[in-house]
Amino acid sequence: MINAIAIDDEPLALKVIQSLCNKSENIHLQKAFTQPSEALKHLRKYPVDLIFCDIQMPAMTGLNFVRSLQQNTMVIFTTAFSQYAVVSYELNAIDYLLKPINQKRFAQATTKAQEYFDYINKKDHSTERNIFIRADFNLVKIPVTDILYVEGLADYLKIYIKDRKPVVARMPMKDMMVKLQSTDFIRVHRSFILPFSKIEAVRGSTIFIGDQEFPIGKTYIENFFSRYSG
Repeated sequence: MINAIAIDDEPLALKVIQSLCNKSENIHLQKAFTQPSEALKHLRKYPVDLIFCDIQMPAMTGLNFVRSLQQNTMVIFTTAFSQYAVVSYELNAIDYLLKPINQKRFAQATTKAQEYFDYINKKDHSTERNIFIRADFNLVKIPVTDILYVEGLADYLKIYIKDRKPVVARMPMKDMMVKLQSTDFIRVHRSFILPFSKIEAVRGSTIFIGDQEFPIGKTYIENFFSRYSG
């Protein structure tokens, strides 16, 4: 169960969030606040897993409220104004709900929160491991076994996934390797990370996966062959 609070200067908006949480099986709304300062006091004593936070509030904006948080807490922004989507993305929000919020969209956002909650708390005991990537103003869930390869593109990387369109994210390749946390992947070039299980053949300094060919960079060739032949 995810413990949450809600912050909005409009009491009616808080009633909507409360009603939606009451219909959810995995969200327990502990308390609702109209004043961000009161919410901050509460969080210092009683940390929660998730915060539903309005953006435009007179005393303190929701964006500044999230910036002031001392703990790493999941946030779902709720607002009537779409122009804040980019900023909410930069603040690593789980999702961004436009008012009026309907049950379906609320369920989508809280499902993301539950999946990420399970991920960071290692409560997903399924055999399929997942990673979460922030892309296209969303937290995207990717099964590790579905990753075909990762291509580096300057400050971005492109993740090619089985039976899905590629995911483009602003992330260094070294951070992606850390996120994968697996001996099943190897960086073979400054521009490519490959899964060992999908390598079909190696000829000289070229790796073959399906109809794709990948070069092995000079600085990666020794490490690759020591692991590939081992």
